[in-house]
Amino acid sequence: MFILSTRNQMGIGLALVLLMMITRGHHFASLHSLPGASWAVFFLAGVYLRSAWPLLGFLALCWGLDFAAYTWGGTSGFCLTPAYVFLLPAYTSLWLAGRWYANQHRFTWRTLMPLSLSMIAGLTLCELFSSGGFYFFSGRFEDTTWVEFGERLITFFPMYIESFLFYAGIAIITHAAFALIRQQFNPHNTTTG
Repeated sequence: MFILSTRNQMGIGLALVLLMMITRGHHFASLHSLPGASWAVFFLAGVYLRSAWPLLGFLALCWGLDFAAYTWGGTSGFCLTPAYVFLLPAYTSLWLAGRWYANQHRFTWRTLMPLSLSMIAGLTLCELFSSGGFYFFSGRFEDTTWVEFGERLITFFPMYIESFLFYAGIAIITHAAFALIRQQFNPHNTTTG
């Protein structure tokens, strides 16, 4: 496990807030072609930010951005249904998966197994809560069936995985680069990570 300084956690937290703000839907038209980073933000917040308070902050930020986009930004309210509440356990699943991985992390190749497991578990639970909640409880679909839900998962889940892996990959490369640099300047530090 690695523990970052408060200053480093604040820097990472601020970067995650900015990433969420510029990629969540079409809130900022000039950057709307970036893939959504919300899923990766919650996972990375679980990995890097030691307190649970950022989870609540990011949940509030998502709601605030969505509310502003719908109220003042002219964004469709199609997704704003009673099923919106399912985003709470969906995003929390990613955050918990990131938190679990942070406790398993060691700066070795063997860390790829728990990292992969945490990503798979977090992504799967998030998708089941968010898409399943929307499909079954939004009131937007008549005659819901498990077969149709499975088809929708096959159609849409890969796009979310791709977006998540894009940002997680950047974070992994950045993390490894900083860890290697720190190791060069402090070769006796065995908890690098």
